[in-house]
Amino acid sequence: MPSLKDVKGKIAGVGKTKQITKAMNMVASAKLRGAQARMERFRAYADSFRDMLRDVAEKEAELTHPLLTGRDEIRRVGVVLVTSDRGLCGSFNSNLIAEALKLAEECRSRGQEIVFYSVGRKGRDALLKRGYSLAGENSGLGGVYPFQVADRLGLQLIADYLSGAVDTVILIYGQFVSLMHQAPRRMQLIPLQSEEQSESRAEPEGSASARIDLLYEPSGEALMQALLPRVLKSFVFKGLLNTATSEQAARMTAMDNATRNCDDLIQTLTQLYNKTRQAAITSELIDIVGGADALQ
Repeated sequence: MPSLKDVKGKIAGVGKTKQITKAMNMVASAKLRGAQARMERFRAYADSFRDMLRDVAEKEAELTHPLLTGRDEIRRVGVVLVTSDRGLCGSFNSNLIAEALKLAEECRSRGQEIVFYSVGRKGRDALLKRGYSLAGENSGLGGVYPFQVADRLGLQLIADYLSGAVDTVILIYGQFVSLMHQAPRRMQLIPLQSEEQSESRAEPEGSASARIDLLYEPSGEALMQALLPRVLKSFVFKGLLNTATSEQAARMTAMDNATRNCDDLIQTLTQLYNKTRQAAITSELIDIVGGADALQ
């Protein structure tokens, strides 16, 4: 049985750990509110871009663009993996990395080469550890992604696609579903697909976009040339914002569970301390009684 001093030291240590996890839970909660608000604000901007592109594409059906037309043969698949820079957020990063490795295995089974781009230190380190080389990486941002990151990454992806370095590009990010659920998700970036192709988003009958016949200046071709890169960057930025929000939600949940585990451990150690103390008292009483009997 451990000594009273050892048990008391363990209780104090777990108590300090509890203070840390509780503080991290509060910090993650505050960051979550800011990240979620930023994600919601950008959603309207991204939706407007997507709706404008859809309307132009419907009016100018004969127009084509390299970012819209896929290639007959897919030999190299570009994968953008978005993770966090820091850990202590449960299985959030490991789920994203597992999804990327699963996709890589699927590509290899089809005889395709995989080209990785990483955003976040955890994903970068995991890919390098497994022997993958990176065509591009962004890390050290602390989960705060300015639009410049999506702008640089989008330009690099477009350049690599047009030069033939990759034949398609897929984004893997953490989709924020709810406070308790963050799911790894794949999104095809190039060739561009509207989200309606992967998620049914029916337009209400009689809505503004259905009733109003919009006129565009300059021509549809010029608009398509200008809009497509911006739409791709908006999809990338949406993935970054979702991942940032999901990271804070996962960390808040993980730290809340850790705090509860500390409470359970303190309770168990307190019971052990009381039992050890009671055993010591009983042993001293036995010695006293035995000494008294010996004197008699």
